[in-house]
Amino acid sequence: MKHFPLIAAAFEGSLVALAIALGWLLRTSPLETFHYDPYDVLLAIGATAPPLALFWFCIKFPLGPLKEIVRIMDEMLVPLFRDCRPAQLAVIAALAGLGEEMLFRGVVQEWIAGPCGPWIGLLTAAVLFGLLHAITPAYALLAGLIGLYLGWLWMATDNLLVPVIVHGLYDFLVLAYLVKIRPEKSLPGA
Repeated sequence: MKHFPLIAAAFEGSLVALAIALGWLLRTSPLETFHYDPYDVLLAIGATAPPLALFWFCIKFPLGPLKEIVRIMDEMLVPLFRDCRPAQLAVIAALAGLGEEMLFRGVVQEWIAGPCGPWIGLLTAAVLFGLLHAITPAYALLAGLIGLYLGWLWMATDNLLVPVIVHGLYDFLVLAYLVKIRPEKSLPGA
C-alpha cells in the first residue's frame, strides 16, 4: 500500500485532535502535565526496557496464545509496514505515542481519577487501552498490562512526556525490528 504511511500517520495524528476535543468537553487538559525535563527523557528511554522485554519474550517463545499474536504480526502488521522507510516508522510511532497517551492517560485516566481516585483512573484507562487493542484476547491482555505500566509511569513522574516517549520509542523499535531487522521465518509448527 503506497499511501499506508500517510494513512497511518493521519490516523494516529487524529487521536491528538480527539484527545484535545474530548479533553475540552470533559474539562480535562490532556497536556496539563506535559513538560520537557531532561531527567524525565532519560528515565523514559530506560523505562522502555520492560515493554521491550515483554515483546522479546513473545517473539522468542511464541507458545499458546502468543503464537497467534506472532502469526498475526507476521501476516497482517509486517506487510502493512514493510515498505515504510525508517523515518516514516518514526513519525507513525511518535504520533501513536503522543495521540494514544494524550487520549488514554491525559484524558481518560485523568477524568476518571477526578471523581473515582487515581487507581480507578489507572485501571479504567488500562482496560480501555487493552480493549481497543484487542486483536486477540491475549493481545488485549498484554496491551492492558502495558497500559497499566504507562499509566503508572505518568502517575509516578507527573509528566505525560514520559509515557509518550516510552510508547513512541517502543512502537518504533518493535516496528523497525519486525519490518527491517527480523529475518523472514516461519513460525514453529506452522
